Amino acid sequence: MSPIEPAPVPAWRAWTPGVRVVVRRPLPAGDARRWTDVLGALVAVDDEGVSVPPRHGTVRVPADEIALTKIVPPAPPRRPRAR
Repeated sequence: MSPIEPAPVPAWRAWTPGVRVVVRRPLPAGDARRWTDVLGALVAVDDEGVSVPPRHGTVRVPADEIALTKIVPPAPPRRPRAR
């Protein structure tokens, strides 16, 4: 009989708040699109999921909805508007 190995820990569990990330999650059934991405600086991470504030508000993504994750570079500086 072989010993039972623990499930691997997802990479996002090692992230620290402040790092800029993208998290892909499924949309509700019936939506024309299948997936959506949440992009922003991570504010919280725990066993239940992650919290990322995109441009407006903070989005909580439960662990069971996290399909793909990636650390991304800082946003490029905004260019001044031409007048």
